[in-house]
Amino acid sequence: MTSLPHHKDDRVVKGFGEEWSRFTQGGLPPDERQAIFEDYFSIFPWGTLPVSASGADIGCGSGRWAMLVAPLVGELHLVDASEAALDVARRNLDRAGNVRFHHASVDELPFAEESLDFAYSLGVLHHVPDTLAALRSVARALKPGAPFLVYLYYAFDNRPQWFRALWRLSDWVRRAISRLPVRPRNAVCDVIAVIVYWPLARLAKLLDAASLLPAAWPLAAYRDRSFYTMRTDALDRFGTRIEQRFTRTEIEAMLRAAGFDCIRFSDRLPYWCAVGVKAGYRT
Repeated sequence: MTSLPHHKDDRVVKGFGEEWSRFTQGGLPPDERQAIFEDYFSIFPWGTLPVSASGADIGCGSGRWAMLVAPLVGELHLVDASEAALDVARRNLDRAGNVRFHHASVDELPFAEESLDFAYSLGVLHHVPDTLAALRSVARALKPGAPFLVYLYYAFDNRPQWFRALWRLSDWVRRAISRLPVRPRNAVCDVIAVIVYWPLARLAKLLDAASLLPAAWPLAAYRDRSFYTMRTDALDRFGTRIEQRFTRTEIEAMLRAAGFDCIRFSDRLPYWCAVGVKAGYRT
């Protein structure tokens, strides 16, 4: 999220500030936070980081993942284009002595070139108009050989045609809801959590328990998630004006174009999580 018109949408930044001010993640159960964290970070090469590694959370939002990363590293920089989101993150990490907060967009990262030992950006860069430019900006701040973990919305490239058609319908709904004023937008997204997310997720849980869960069941990833997470993600999904989706092949191509190699993908939900290594290092 940047200050340049073709890189940033101020309405998107404002919307995320409103989202994290509403869902501070104080209601997220610790065991659920840990489980979701492990879903994202399952492919992250923790063992390759130097002692007292210094890294960055790009688009930190509420700081919900930084709360678990900070104890594992030497220094963690939290970056977000929304001052309101950073205020939430500051409160969530008020006892962490090794974190730094930066109100900045992804093209204005406050780091010297090749200064970071790692970085991650989860669920952020598909909400900026130019995702490739954002990836290149992150790459510039990383040392050669530094890992970068990214989660970008997938284009349902591993789903059947009917699933993709269902998404296209939901996307028209998102476009309409995301343009509503904040209060009705929040209310509609809560209704979606109640009448769509919760029943489909809980039915998926029952089907899973009976070993009858279809592979492409919508919202099956939420079968063990709390209603708090469903409300958060319904707002995140339907309340945001910019949503880009990418195939696995497209994500790999963008990462390579941005200067990453040794790219690996997670084969479990959420799709797609990928980790790449900043090129230019010597073995």
